[in-house]
Amino acid sequence: MSDAKMICDVEILQPHSLLPKPEAPPGLLDSPSVKNDIVLDHLPLENFSVDIPAIGKFIRERSNSFSAAIAKKLSSFKENLDEPKSPAMSEFNISGLRVVVKLKNDDNKKDKEVIKGRISFFSRSNCRDCTAVRQFFREKGLKFVEINIDVYPRREKELVERTGSSSVPQIFFNEKLFGGLVALNSLRNSGDFDRRLREMVASKCPDDAPSPPVYGFDDDPEEEEESTEEIVWIVRVLRQRLPIQDRLMKMKIVKNCFAGCEMVEALIHHLDCGRKKAVQIGKQLAKKHFIHHVFGENDFEDGNHFYRFLEHEPFFPNASTSGDRQMMISPSLQPKRSVDYIGISNSEEFRRYVNLTQGLHRINLVDLTTEQRLAFFLNLYNAMVIHAVIRSGSPEGIMDRKFFSEFQYIVGGHPYSLSTIKNGIIRNNRRPPYSLVKPFGSGDNRLELVLPKVNPLIHFGLCDGTKSSPTVKFFSPQGIETELRTAAREFFQGIGMEVDLDKRTVHLTRIIKWFSSDFGQEKEILKWLMSYLNATKAGLLSHLLSDGGPVSISYKDYD
Repeated sequence: MSDAKMICDVEILQPHSLLPKPEAPPGLLDSPSVKNDIVLDHLPLENFSVDIPAIGKFIRERSNSFSAAIAKKLSSFKENLDEPKSPAMSEFNISGLRVVVKLKNDDNKKDKEVIKGRISFFSRSNCRDCTAVRQFFREKGLKFVEINIDVYPRREKELVERTGSSSVPQIFFNEKLFGGLVALNSLRNSGDFDRRLREMVASKCPDDAPSPPVYGFDDDPEEEEESTEEIVWIVRVLRQRLPIQDRLMKMKIVKNCFAGCEMVEALIHHLDCGRKKAVQIGKQLAKKHFIHHVFGENDFEDGNHFYRFLEHEPFFPNASTSGDRQMMISPSLQPKRSVDYIGISNSEEFRRYVNLTQGLHRINLVDLTTEQRLAFFLNLYNAMVIHAVIRSGSPEGIMDRKFFSEFQYIVGGHPYSLSTIKNGIIRNNRRPPYSLVKPFGSGDNRLELVLPKVNPLIHFGLCDGTKSSPTVKFFSPQGIETELRTAAREFFQGIGMEVDLDKRTVHLTRIIKWFSSDFGQEKEILKWLMSYLNATKAGLLSHLLSDGGPVSISYKDYD
């Protein structure tokens, strides 16, 4: 087609009569005399023509102008970025397009540039001031290093050397001692914390600052005595050389055992000593609970008597062939009523605790006072409950054998379950609920650790890992009686007791019914309770007891 124009039939859809008529873009009509305001529906359809070159020219011009506008604006935007004072937000408009660019906030960048050093503080478990310091740093979004001297006891010496005392919390900005919670609150209230922080932590942390704790190194126990190290070496040699195997004895299979004469021969061969000396070493290993007779019949004798290493006993394996460490349970695990078992299981303190339980199997408890023994076993019970829940789940009831009887620690060379601790040691070897048998029979070596009398308050210091049990607490030998009274008061002021005046009924925890032998006659229990109630409950109970009417006792369902 030689002409630059093309005539085509175009079907035009006419808009509604009330709508504005579309205007023809310039250059699209065949006649240059036609103005932009000519309405399309005035054109004869048969004469309507399209100028193709005009369309291309129109598109190129509009595209070039559009690209030039974007390039111009982006260029000016780049120039603005190079200026020292740029606005936090830049905005520019192009016909048909709106571009908004948000500049990066420099505040976070400045914070990162400021904190080049290290914030660290020494703490202890169950320290409210330490919790407040930890929470403050977290709210500020600041990274910090916490050195818990209950988890890492060897760092306490460093704390004393740096601060002159063992009190916590003690905060350090790099190597500089800042102070405790009082100093932190003072600086926070003055509004000068950020400036002081920039001054003290703006430089890289020097080598003489408190170092972050390293698990497996900072918590290593102190070096064992030379004699104990020698025993440990002997035990390790014996474990490799003795024929440890399962044997049939007394119509039952006894696992992982060896004969006394086999151990004597191994000692003679590897220590190049006489038989008498080897037997003495065997007795020493038995005395320190490295080995046990499989039926508990003797300590150690030469001959065809069978023994096994403590870690091969069919109990929970908190035993090892490490040194003879003396370990007392301390309150390193202190949850409240709502226990975060997952959080505890993932914590550094729990890892430390599990390692420390290995030191329990050769601990000497015989020389402890009554108060020390009571505090020790109360704390051990509560810590074991947390461990048992993490390991096997919450108890299904008071008779859950797997939870209360099968989960065991070896303490002082003997196995202890939750049931034997509560009923055997703390309750003076009394039968547990729904049982006809005492925990310890006659001749049981654990009888020498049984507490001389039952204190009914112990039931409010023991947590069973259930909602209806008392909250987890830990106790000190010095204040054990006062702490138990406080625990009982908190329990009865909470979920342990309710008074219904209309029905003249007192609703008590089922713990009292289960262990009624520890509390005495039912009619005396209400008078005993008066010392542990708040003013409101004490007033209601006093009113019921004083008017001469009958009072009923109902026991709550145990959750």
